[in-house]
Amino acid sequence: MSEGIVVVPYDDAWPVIFAAIGTRLRRELGDTALRIDHIGSTAVPGLDAKPIVDIQISVASFEPLDAFRLPIERAGFGYRPDNPERTKRYFREQPGERRTHIHVRRAGSFSEQFALLFREFLRSHPDHAQNYADLKHRLAKQFSSPEQRHDYVEAKAPFIWQTIHLADEWSQSTGWEPPTSDC
Repeated sequence: MSEGIVVVPYDDAWPVIFAAIGTRLRRELGDTALRIDHIGSTAVPGLDAKPIVDIQISVASFEPLDAFRLPIERAGFGYRPDNPERTKRYFREQPGERRTHIHVRRAGSFSEQFALLFREFLRSHPDHAQNYADLKHRLAKQFSSPEQRHDYVEAKAPFIWQTIHLADEWSQSTGWEPPTSDC
């Protein structure tokens, strides 16, 4: 049985873990990966998070699938074809390995840009990031059982969409563009 939602203090090891995995993925994927980025809460310095490193790989196309599936599998991650999100292809760590989520998205797509803009806004607005951490701690207590994982994710949605609204205004006023790839 999986564990419930656990939100822990920021860990300086998270970017180091990403760098090691990102390097391994870059070596396997080569130019197939247009970008490899550390996304999600573990990518925001100082932000409390579930201790799961999220990695986004940007590709030109989802077809042929094997162009990125085989290299990601060689890097040690299993493809999850049952993922219901049509805007990404999803991979996870092998059993017994450190929890890692790999999201393959089309370069330039809304979902790819969403993850990057959300991350950059939180990195640039530590007070807002702290509000997000506070919310996650409250929700982790409220939805403490493994069966409530979906409820936890759904309860964060209004905050995330409010953040994207603020991030869009911020991006328009600053001329934000995605930074260079992390790996």
